[in-house]
Amino acid sequence: MWVLAWMSPRQGEWTEEDYLRIEATAFVELVDGCLEFLPTPVPLHQLIAKFLARRLDEVVPSRYPGQVLPAPCPIRLWPGRMREPDVYYVRPEQMPDLTQPPNGAALAIEIVSEGEENRQRDFVDKRRDYARAGIKEYWIVDPEEETITVLTLGKKRYRLHGEFKPGDTATSVLLPGFAVDVKSVFAAGRGKTR
Repeated sequence: MWVLAWMSPRQGEWTEEDYLRIEATAFVELVDGCLEFLPTPVPLHQLIAKFLARRLDEVVPSRYPGQVLPAPCPIRLWPGRMREPDVYYVRPEQMPDLTQPPNGAALAIEIVSEGEENRQRDFVDKRRDYARAGIKEYWIVDPEEETITVLTLGKKRYRLHGEFKPGDTATSVLLPGFAVDVKSVFAAGRGKTR
């Protein structure tokens, strides 16, 4: 990490080109010329992401054109803003060059990691960024509260489609047919599938 810091631009001076040259295994996002280092995912996080990616892949691309991609694979929200949703659905026109990050996404899913900074990032910062970038649907999966919040984009802001709890089925407005049993999502995070 020190070599990266010593050989790299100062915080606030990072460009997309600098960002894309990073050869690190860490989850890193580019925000206003600064690098944001995300927490290393724990198995609970990754098992939930795997479960959701598989469920989403069951309806895409058989019913909807495009691809389902998991992190680490950043998306470009606008010049100078690169985020890494945990799982996302991207339409073909958003991914014109398979050697470059997609230009946004149609649906983004974030799994909230522990800690107030991570809650702020997923519930506030990324919600604002994804809305500004025109991501039509944003799912926030919260293992701490065992809720899935599904937001759909209005003219400029997200509106709540639903806050789903165990016993509920979380549904997509954007992709009819994509629905998950909330209890099963969090059971998958504990290594239990049904």
